[in-house]
This record gives sequence, structure tokens and C-alpha cells, in this order.
Amino acid sequence: MSTARAGSRERILSRVARATAGRERTLHPGCLGTPVAADPVAEFVKRFTGQGGEVVEGEGTQSAAVWLTGFLRGLDKEVTGVAVGADVPAELRPQLPVVAAAHAGAGISVAWAAVAETGSLILPSTGTRAVQLLPPVHIVWVPEGRVFARLEEALRELPDELPATVGLHSAPSKSADIGQTVVTGVHGPGRCIAVLA
Repeated sequence: MSTARAGSRERILSRVARATAGRERTLHPGCLGTPVAADPVAEFVKRFTGQGGEVVEGEGTQSAAVWLTGFLRGLDKEVTGVAVGADVPAELRPQLPVVAAAHAGAGISVAWAAVAETGSLILPSTGTRAVQLLPPVHIVWVPEGRVFARLEEALRELPDELPATVGLHSAPSKSADIGQTVVTGVHGPGRCIAVLA
């Protein structure tokens, strides 16, 4: 850092310290007291689909890989190649060619958790962002028992060693930046499908 920038930084921090010196510390409010859903899975499905996401039940009697291959082929005959996150185990990978995310018909990820109160998926960012954002369809496996009623409960269950960022995906990418017209798929996939395994 240059000497001028370091000096500016110190002046700013000094002003902040002087301005806040006499203030009483405010404690974190803790649990916000939002009502807990009687059925977190049903609440997650309601909120996620209400935001434009899709939810399907996985597998059944078939293996996950066979089920996902059939599901993807039924989704769009053009899905001939997929991008797969590094953390997706072999048994959850479809039997389709793996291609670069920019050329894939679908991206496959595994969520760390799903949250009922917000209808969000919590996804790792390390090595998987392209898989989550570039293909037109994003398929996210939600492991059994990983749907939490509240965000704070889900965050307590995250791994100890977290990457620099964690993604909260609440259905497909949407934007209304231009003309206040909502457009889906602008900053990411146009379809986001959570698979409850």
C-alpha cells in the first residue's frame, strides 16, 4: 500500500474511532424470533417455488446418477453436456459428458443446506461458481436432513473452514435494473432446480 493511501486510511479510521468513542456498544439481537415452520421442507418448497425456483423429488428406486440423467434428457434434449462442481460425489453425477461450464446445458451442484424461512440454498463458492452461474439450468442436490427452519440454524451447521464467500441462491437469477422490468436469467441461470434427495 502506498504511503499516501496508508495515511488516508489512518485518518479515516481515526475519525471513525473518535466519532464512536462515547457510544454504548449494541449487542447482536440474536434470534430474530421469526415463527418456525411446522414442516421446514414444505416451507422451503413454498418459498423457493414462490420466487421462481423449481423443486423435484430425486431418485425413487433408481440410482441418483441414472435418475438425474433421465431427468436432464427429459428437461431438454439439447442438454448433452453438463458442468459438475468439484464437490459433487460420483453417485450424484449424471451419465452425460462433462464439459466446461460456459458450454454446458446444465450445472450440477450440492447445497450445504436449504433454508425454509428465506427459500434459499446455501452453496459453497470455492471452485464451483462457474458451474452455478454459467449454464442456463442449475441443478442443486439438497441432501436429506439439510433443510433448516431458520438461516441462523443453517449457518451454525456450516463447515468450520469456510471459503471467502458463501452463496445464498433463492431461485433463478433475476434483475429489474433496466426499466423496472423483471428479467430472469440475466446474471445467472434462467432455471434453478432443487432436488430433494
